[in-house]
Amino acid sequence: MKNSRVVIITGASSGIGLSIGQHLSSLHYQVIGTSRNPNKYPNHPFPLISMDVLDNISVKDGIDAVISEYSRIDVLINNAGMGMAGPLEEMDLEAVDGLMNTNFNGPIRVMQHTLTIMHKQQSGTIINVASLAGDNGLPFRSIYAASKAALMRISESLRLELRHTPIKCTVLSPGSIKTAIAENRYYVPLVESSVYYKQYKASLADMDSHVNTGLPPISVAIKVGKLLNKKKLKPHYRVGPFLELLSPLIKFLLPQRAYENLIAYFYNLN
Repeated sequence: MKNSRVVIITGASSGIGLSIGQHLSSLHYQVIGTSRNPNKYPNHPFPLISMDVLDNISVKDGIDAVISEYSRIDVLINNAGMGMAGPLEEMDLEAVDGLMNTNFNGPIRVMQHTLTIMHKQQSGTIINVASLAGDNGLPFRSIYAASKAALMRISESLRLELRHTPIKCTVLSPGSIKTAIAENRYYVPLVESSVYYKQYKASLADMDSHVNTGLPPISVAIKVGKLLNKKKLKPHYRVGPFLELLSPLIKFLLPQRAYENLIAYFYNLN
């Protein structure tokens, strides 16, 4: 028997979104995922609808399609996003705009259309998937970290704006999770003549190593399942390797320069 709660997950064709959808389906939620090209996944384990978070009309049409079929949206999981790596000085600004449009403006578009539905039904939960990278200014991931930090801040603001309503909102920040994000990440080309060449090359190797040895995506999915059973949600939750989870606490406790030196050591920048 299906759970009465309808869940929509953006970016659910692979990786964390796919794992969340599979797990919630096993718990008998009615799960609908979104993808820019759902026809590429004919044997997907749960329904996929077409939605491009960069296109406001596409987002509206996708939300309307879910309402037409299921009459409600109880849970929105904003998961669609992209990665980016490279020295800030060498970033292509069009690529920067593209990432911010995906990771920041995209969730806003989906929330705006979904909140209208949730207000009408007087219930709903929003989980915005950010990243532990949003807690720090990470070397060669400046734009990605900034996009996730921005998503955290607007989620905190939205929680306050929704205090007089029954709608809940929280942020879930994964750390290193073993997915194909490294394959799909936008990279500034590694050029030997660059003043950042040695440090950037070392950091790229570390980024890939952290992902390859990270937790399985099901760890994020299990956390989401637990959050959906909570009556009250805190502003922020984290899931990831133990040392990464300690990072915000260490940042708070250590002097600023000491913490900066620790990050530099972690990414082989010394």
